[in-house]
Amino acid sequence: MTDTALSAPITARMRPATSAGRRALLAGAMAVAALVSVPILAVATSVLQRGEGALTHLLQTVLGEIVLNTLGLMVMVGAGTALIGVGTAWLVTLCRFPGSRQLEWMLLLPLAMPAYIIGYAYTDALAFAGPVQGSLRALFGWSRADYWFPDIHNLPGVSLMLTLVLYPYVYILARAAFLDQSTCVLEAARTLGANPWAACLRVGLPMARPAIAAGVALALMEALADFGTVQYFGVTTFTTTIYRTWFGLGDRVAASQLATGLLAFVLVLVVMEFLARRGRRFGGGGRRHRTLAPLQLSRPKAAAAFLACALPVLLGFVLPVIALIRLHGDGGDPFFSERFLTFARNSFLLAGGAALIVVTAATLVAYAGRLAPGAATTAALRVASIGYAVPGTVIAVGILAALGAADHGLDAWTRATFGQGTGLLLSGTAIALLYAYLVRFLAVATGPVESGLHKIPGSLDAAARTLGASAGKVAVAIHAPLLRRSLLTAALLVFVDVLKELPATIIVRPFNFDTLAIRVYNLAADERLAQASTGALVIVAIGIVPVILLTRMIARDTRRGGRPD
Repeated sequence: MTDTALSAPITARMRPATSAGRRALLAGAMAVAALVSVPILAVATSVLQRGEGALTHLLQTVLGEIVLNTLGLMVMVGAGTALIGVGTAWLVTLCRFPGSRQLEWMLLLPLAMPAYIIGYAYTDALAFAGPVQGSLRALFGWSRADYWFPDIHNLPGVSLMLTLVLYPYVYILARAAFLDQSTCVLEAARTLGANPWAACLRVGLPMARPAIAAGVALALMEALADFGTVQYFGVTTFTTTIYRTWFGLGDRVAASQLATGLLAFVLVLVVMEFLARRGRRFGGGGRRHRTLAPLQLSRPKAAAAFLACALPVLLGFVLPVIALIRLHGDGGDPFFSERFLTFARNSFLLAGGAALIVVTAATLVAYAGRLAPGAATTAALRVASIGYAVPGTVIAVGILAALGAADHGLDAWTRATFGQGTGLLLSGTAIALLYAYLVRFLAVATGPVESGLHKIPGSLDAAARTLGASAGKVAVAIHAPLLRRSLLTAALLVFVDVLKELPATIIVRPFNFDTLAIRVYNLAADERLAQASTGALVIVAIGIVPVILLTRMIARDTRRGGRPD
């Protein structure tokens, strides 16, 4: 999620012609905010309910393990993403060595690799019968008892998998901060006797600290939200326990109360990210900004820098893709079989429908911020942005609880009034699943739309209005063409995120309605990794599209002066 999605609303430049238009925009934004907040409130209020005793059992048995694993996951992923993200961003931005230009965009490639897919790839590659251990035995003539090989199915292993795919969050923001820094401050440090490396360590890094903290916070939110990787690796966390409590023990209230505990971890991260950004700039440029002159590294240092930057790409993208291709060749699903096409169709229908709904809601909220500013609109924008910080498991539990209550209430009313029940109209349907995607990914779409609106000068609105155009005509004839790229970017981001999403989909999906992500998860759970590789390759291939788009945007902004939006 970009920083724009968490920022304050756009300052209004032109208000609607009538108060009715302003009220309609405000009402729409408030309605969207209410939809986002309902499942979160449903989870939060669960602490006041009485369950069936499952929570007491969990408190006495596994709660300590859950908390320790969650804290350990946060520490390891936070340290790993900060080290890789900041280190690689530093090297490709402030230094020049062979391959540095190419590595600038290649370091983003792991964003296309969902954590659960990289976990499946490494599980097969590092298994006893896999290519790595098989090659070692063939090379040295070893048998099983002759050597020791590390097991990755533990907390450090799952933390490594998450780190390899989440460090780009830190890399993007840290690189943007380094590009935005003025040379004046660093040159002042040099005049005081600091060498280039000391100046960067003592001045450059502290100036970029807010951006680094924001990136680490985003990576940790994604780590806390992960379900597929931790479930497959057998690590007990809040997300896996919530799923087992709901579907294994059948205690909805206990699952909701556990989701509240996970929500508390997320709230701590949100507060930490806010405190890190409050009152601080993500750079030190100003009007007298000059692009940093990169350091030319000597051959030994250049080789070390290249290795440090290439290794995350190799481990986080290249090797997993090679492993998936090998698995597909060994016995993957046929790409064009009827069954596989059914899974792909379900995924694309959900992703396309979600993109349309989410982008429409994001446009409504962004327009309210532009044309109907005020405290209520600001609050609506803030609430609309919180869904991305909430794990999909929590959202799924909240939605099932809220829609279940609504369905039961409607059923009871129709039985009392008409003598005929309605059954479950919303729970366990595609509508519930699209609702989950709206809550989870609204902030993803709001960022690009807000950014696009921010670039449209108010003078265009004023000129059109003086010529007699209504607010609606201005939106259709002027804003829509100018926002086309922003709207397409937002739709693409939501489409790919929905395609990869697992925890909310596996909990809320309709009966007998599997997607590519569910297909991959189910096959991997049955240790049928070769068949799972086909769907995984499709997900990764489509996930590369927004990565390419992002790299082009960064390259364009860098050419314009080193200041990404």
